[in-house]
Amino acid sequence: MKLKSILVAGAALAMTATVANAATLEDVKASGELNCIVTTGLVGFAYTDANGRWNGFDVDFCRATAAAVLGDGEKVKFVPTTGKTRFTALSSGEGDILYRNTTVTMSRDADLKLTFLGVNYYDGQGFMVSKALGVTSAKQLNGASVCIQTGTTTELNLADYFRAQGMSYEPVPIETNEEARTNYLSGRCDVYTTDASGLAASRATFESPKDHILLPEIISKEPLGPAVRQGDDAWADATRWVLNALIEAEEFGITSANADEMAANPPNPTVARILGVEGNYGEMVGLDNQWALRAIKAVGNYGEIFDRNIGPNTEIGLERGLNALWTNGGILYAPPIR
Repeated sequence: MKLKSILVAGAALAMTATVANAATLEDVKASGELNCIVTTGLVGFAYTDANGRWNGFDVDFCRATAAAVLGDGEKVKFVPTTGKTRFTALSSGEGDILYRNTTVTMSRDADLKLTFLGVNYYDGQGFMVSKALGVTSAKQLNGASVCIQTGTTTELNLADYFRAQGMSYEPVPIETNEEARTNYLSGRCDVYTTDASGLAASRATFESPKDHILLPEIISKEPLGPAVRQGDDAWADATRWVLNALIEAEEFGITSANADEMAANPPNPTVARILGVEGNYGEMVGLDNQWALRAIKAVGNYGEIFDRNIGPNTEIGLERGLNALWTNGGILYAPPIR
């Protein structure tokens, strides 16, 4: 009798877990809106234009997710957060997914109970200073005042680096990129440190960008990626494969302009699977078979997203570097849809 009771209880728990795991996917479908957590404002990554419309690299991944899940890339509510508030917003249910230049780390995975979906930008922490400071290396920053966003890996990396170099610094705590920009340009801090991509984005907004330099040292690995709440496996599966599909689309030449044509006449079985012509891959993650086709049509493939928002021909001017496809000398690589 005791064994039977244990088995019944176990079955009940399994059923409860299944329902919980599917909750976000079903909730998003039912509400008709995706709540996507982004930064409070970082040009090129997530920011509002003069008309109040959100734009940027991370924003496009939010729209791709909405297109895949809800059929429309515009069905997104953006939830702006600071480095301190982003995880609370996710864990509390204020947001459904986090696309906020967030570094994948062990403690965030295991202790904060986040499920990371992959990496959408490989980065590293750097330093920006005014040319007038006369500094050419981070090793010359002993005693400098440093603007640093609280609640970030950047804060921890900075302490590690200065301690390893036997140097001291004066931290100037800030919470938003705009606050950092204001403090740095006013001379409240000598140095601004964050992900190198963020520094390039901030510098692009300065009145005289050429008066500021990024020092050569990159002091950390910062694999940036989206996250959802841990234990929500169905939602994690659906959103993870949206990211993977955008990367795979670039590898196989599928663009926002040719996606419909390639779906009508797939050049190979891989493209047919990605675009839902063969197999039932959408069904495996609780979506229909056109999920990836819609995501690609909404924002383009990974390369289109990169080039449009932060690439060499934008004011940010970032090269692909590590974020080039593995077939082009980078390390960007998505598991296959098959």
